Amino acid sequence: MKTFSAKVGEVEKQWVLIDAQGLVVGRLAALIASRLRGKHKPTYTPHIDTGDNIVVINADKVVLTGAKLDQRQFHWHTGYPGGIKSRTSRQLLEGRYPERVLENAVRRMMPGGPLSRALMGNLRIYAGDAHPHEAQQPVKLDVASLNVKNAKA
Repeated sequence: MKTFSAKVGEVEKQWVLIDAQGLVVGRLAALIASRLRGKHKPTYTPHIDTGDNIVVINADKVVLTGAKLDQRQFHWHTGYPGGIKSRTSRQLLEGRYPERVLENAVRRMMPGGPLSRALMGNLRIYAGDAHPHEAQQPVKLDVASLNVKNAKA
């Protein structure tokens, strides 16, 4: 048998809608990272974008388990001397851009490199329940029914 390798023109991408309300961040991010890469398809090829376009709504209503809400710190540097900043997960979720908690989790689950940075462009995250991608007719994916641990009661 010959090894199958997908070509760029042969890839069929689909649009997926995920409602993140009540879902655990780490489990949701792992599922999104896998679908962005296309690992759920039999035509997966590591060096080609075979993944789907993913739209996530209600990202401000995600759940962190344990004490991660107050103990987990997100650090970044402004580029100036002494410019290290940090925020807790609670501060980010209650702040101006609550979707960054899920976006950072997905980005950190992707392998580093130019392909992963390009794949992050196929992910759209919205804090509310409205999104401008109705014309693409996204297929709704019920993540909570895949595993009982995906949603926190």
